[in-house]
Amino acid sequence: MWRTILRRVLIMIPQLFLVSILIFMLAQLMPGDPFYGNLNPNSDPATIARMRHAAGLDQPLYQQYIHWIDRVFHGDLGTSYAVNKGWTVTRIIASRLWPTISMGIIAAILTYVFAISEALLSARHENKTIDSLLMVWNTITSAVPSFVFYFLMMILFVYLIPIFPASGTGIDDSQSFTTSFFSNLRYAFLPAFTIALFSTNGIFQYLRSNLLDQQAQDYVRTARAKGVTIKDVFRKHILRNAFLPIASGIGYSITGVLGGAMFAETIFGYPGIGALFVQALTSRDYTVITAVMLLQGFLALLGGLLSDVISAWVDPRIRVK
Repeated sequence: MWRTILRRVLIMIPQLFLVSILIFMLAQLMPGDPFYGNLNPNSDPATIARMRHAAGLDQPLYQQYIHWIDRVFHGDLGTSYAVNKGWTVTRIIASRLWPTISMGIIAAILTYVFAISEALLSARHENKTIDSLLMVWNTITSAVPSFVFYFLMMILFVYLIPIFPASGTGIDDSQSFTTSFFSNLRYAFLPAFTIALFSTNGIFQYLRSNLLDQQAQDYVRTARAKGVTIKDVFRKHILRNAFLPIASGIGYSITGVLGGAMFAETIFGYPGIGALFVQALTSRDYTVITAVMLLQGFLALLGGLLSDVISAWVDPRIRVK
């Protein structure tokens, strides 16, 4: 197991290097720059040119990349030009990371709870009313854009039934970690609940198909012929075999939620990494854009590693010896 993990970690190094090149090039190919968009329209072009020279934006792209990746290796992600002008990017990301992590963990847990519960109900009551209702619900959530649901949930639970706050995180640096954690739950729960509620379709469909396929296997018919109740067959055999493929996607699901919360954080006014990325895009803040994209690329690779480890842990047949 540890050999497999070490091998996957070593493979991640060249992958992360290639991802960094792609991310840097995509960021640099964006039109405009942070200086032209955030200065007075009457600013002297010479002043803008001096600022671009000081930031190294007038150098060839390969030189800019070498300087950037060298600073990254030394823990320096640069300084923000526009989002939080003068702040280090490390400081900005650190202030936004915990809100996104807490929301992402809650959303990932709720997603699997909802998807597994729905799939079990649907498989146990195949072709019945509850099965049809769940199939219709998951079809709707997969067809309608997610931001539409985000707006509806915000209108319902923030304005019409004001249960949750409209924006913010509730995190205060002067408070203890425990106090800040529970304070943040009020702000993180609604976006996390909404993401989970409308992100179950893929897991639900896959798990439902696996459960129905396992119910048709010979070992299930044999157990039923011997008098074993369907409840015991489900609990001891069907669930275990059906969950194996789902377990391999847990790592991707967790990191996917962390990296893909732009719409939810922006609409719910939740200042996490996703909202930071949108803000950096609109202001052409290259240093923040490249840092956030590099973080998301790393999370994607980490998700693959976690999925491989979880798969090997739950299914010894696929372990690499």
